Amino acid sequence: MLNDAPLMIRDVHIADRPRERLVNQGASALSNQELIAILLRTGSKQESVLHLANRVLTHFEQIQEMKNATIEEMVAIHGIGRAKAVQLLAAVELGRRLSSKQTDTKFTIRSPKDAASYLMADMTSLKQEHFVVLFLNIKNQVMHRQTIFVGSLNASIVHPREIFREAVRRSSASIVCAHNHPSGNPAPSPEDIDVTKRLVEAGSIIGIELLDHVIIGDHQFISLKEKGFM
Repeated sequence: MLNDAPLMIRDVHIADRPRERLVNQGASALSNQELIAILLRTGSKQESVLHLANRVLTHFEQIQEMKNATIEEMVAIHGIGRAKAVQLLAAVELGRRLSSKQTDTKFTIRSPKDAASYLMADMTSLKQEHFVVLFLNIKNQVMHRQTIFVGSLNASIVHPREIFREAVRRSSASIVCAHNHPSGNPAPSPEDIDVTKRLVEAGSIIGIELLDHVIIGDHQFISLKEKGFM
């Protein structure tokens, strides 16, 4: 008679268990499932921690979507209680902070790729459009980052007054604007181009240059300056 009992972690050879593999081979050798299993620590009588970790991954179509998960969404997954949800969300937030470029040492923007790299980890998987401005000093170092608004981009919402008021207040030498496309496709829309041209004109009058407007998609970006739209 076949044994239908689920495979438990104790049934896995000790050398193949996630914790032992991390110790012996390093964290980079582990799969997403194994890393989540370590965070969860235990499964249940009916299900191994590896099976539970796999169901967490299945719930989120892409692991990046865990960045935006709420505790309510986590506990809705069968087998994930409040304690396990808190452990997962704490790990996600720690990863977010570690990947952030906002450190005590000011980050320098030398190219569109620099601007995209600075923002990519936070913006690539957002569900709504976020319009962000980087305020730079004379050395093109980021002094401040601010989300100006959340929502669909159009000229009536993104008003130069709001952006350059902050730039003047912070004595910025220049700015870089960026926003994300939740669709994943960073191709600029007519509204994106129109907003960019208005900001270039306003910056020219005030004396604070718009260095670039970067659009972030699904782990890719487009520079409107490189595309000749400014």
